[in-house]
Amino acid sequence: MLGETLWDVVPYVTLAIVVVGTWWRYRYDKFGWTTRSSQLYEARLLRIASPMFHYGILVVIAGHLIGLLIPESWTDAARLSQHAYHVQAVVLGSIAGISTLVGLALLIYRRRTRGPVFLATTANDKVMYVFLVGAIAAGLYATALGSGVVGEPYDYRETVSVWFRSIWVLQPRGDLMAAAPLYYQLHVLIALALFTIWPFTRLVHAFSAPVAYLFRPYIVYRSRDVVAGRELVGTHPPRRGW
Repeated sequence: MLGETLWDVVPYVTLAIVVVGTWWRYRYDKFGWTTRSSQLYEARLLRIASPMFHYGILVVIAGHLIGLLIPESWTDAARLSQHAYHVQAVVLGSIAGISTLVGLALLIYRRRTRGPVFLATTANDKVMYVFLVGAIAAGLYATALGSGVVGEPYDYRETVSVWFRSIWVLQPRGDLMAAAPLYYQLHVLIALALFTIWPFTRLVHAFSAPVAYLFRPYIVYRSRDVVAGRELVGTHPPRRGW
């Protein structure tokens, strides 16, 4: 009963902290609503690590939404066998998870080894990285065990996914989550803790959609070179981007 109560109550506590914390942050800390970019201090390693982390985490989030929100009966109706579903979920999820973890490891290495970046790192950032690494590592571990790559396979769509959907319809089924394997419970607990601190860290920038950016006027940049003591505008050829 204690386990069922835990899984019935904690998700709503987390949701309340996320909603109220995000509102508070936007209301009283608008100028702190930022990633606190450190690109000016070091860009070479950031060009590799940042895309790996961000593209990887987007695929990870998409995979979680598909696995948790789409009932098993829907994929059966689409004539997608359970074996085919789990194979593609494991393959894509593992690739995205490893890419995210490697990108995050490079970002942490960059912060630790680049002096100016390290000086710009706060205690808040360090706590955030601990929970991020924990959530991703626990997710990869659960994927390896739950898929049957290591040990017996476990169909999380019959328990964890049903529990997740029950939270949103206000009919929590904590008994299902309490019956799930320990490695799934650990992964979810770390994820809930991560969401609890989310509004109070730089991760809050994920809630910002730069819609106005699509409609802003073009900004023209011109290089400035100095030749024979005179400043010439636009003489330097622009560098090609991606």
